[in-house]
Amino acid sequence: MARRSHFTDICSVACGELDLLGAGKREGWLSDPSLLAALHPHALALAHRSLSLLLILPIDPSFSLRPTTVRPPLSVEEGHISAIEWLPHADLLALALGTSAGSLLLYSTSGDLIHKQVVHPGRILRLKSREKSAEILQDVTDAAASSEELCVVFPGAVARFDGSDIQSLFLRWLEDKGSRMWDSRLPSEEADDIPYGTISFQLWSINKYGNCVDASIVGIMPPPLLELQLLLLLSSRVSVTTVRFLLGKML
Repeated sequence: MARRSHFTDICSVACGELDLLGAGKREGWLSDPSLLAALHPHALALAHRSLSLLLILPIDPSFSLRPTTVRPPLSVEEGHISAIEWLPHADLLALALGTSAGSLLLYSTSGDLIHKQVVHPGRILRLKSREKSAEILQDVTDAAASSEELCVVFPGAVARFDGSDIQSLFLRWLEDKGSRMWDSRLPSEEADDIPYGTISFQLWSINKYGNCVDASIVGIMPPPLLELQLLLLLSSRVSVTTVRFLLGKML
C-alpha cells in the first residue's frame, strides 16, 4: 500500500522578491543548504548564506507586513549569515540573526537593524527562542520575569539571553523610532547609530565534551552549567558510556 502524504495549505508567499533567492530560475532552489528559514504564524523569514540576503515575507493577511529585503551590513571579518530565528514578545515581533563570526543582529519586521553585538568567537550554529508554559510562569514570583529566552549555540559554547532584556531593548528602539519621526536630521546621518549598549547574557563552555551540533536550555540556571543539563546537548562525541558515567556521578 502506497504511503499517503497529507498537506495543509497555510498561505501563498509568491512574490517577486523570491527571485533573488533563485525561485523560478533553477530547480531545487528550496533544497539549497545555504538557504535558512524561520517560520512564525505571522511571517516567514528566509536567508541565504552566500548571498548575505535576508527576506521577510507576510503569512497572516491581518498582520501589517509587506515583503522586505535586507542585506545585513556584514564585513568580511564578521562572516556570513549562519542562523535565524523569530523572537516573539507579546504583540511584538523581532528577528534574530547569527553570523559565522559570532555576531548577533536583531531586526524589526520592516527590516530595520535594531541591535548588533558580538557574543562569542566562532560560528553561531543555532538560534532558539523558547516560551515558558503558563504553569511554569505561575511559580515565578518575580512579576518582571520574562516568558521568553533565546539560546545561542556555538560549536564549543552555549549562550542564554533573557527575553525581558531583548524586549526592553526593542521597546526603547520603538520609542526612539517614534521620536525620530519629528527629527529634522536625514536618516543617513544616523544609519549606523544604535545607542542601546550590549545585552547581558550567560555563557557556558562545553568544549570538553566535543563539538556541539545542537543544544537547548530548559529554564533559568545560574553558572556553572550542571552536568544534567549537558545531557541535553547533542554533541558529536557524547557516547552512551559518557552518559552513564555522568548519571553515575549524580546518583
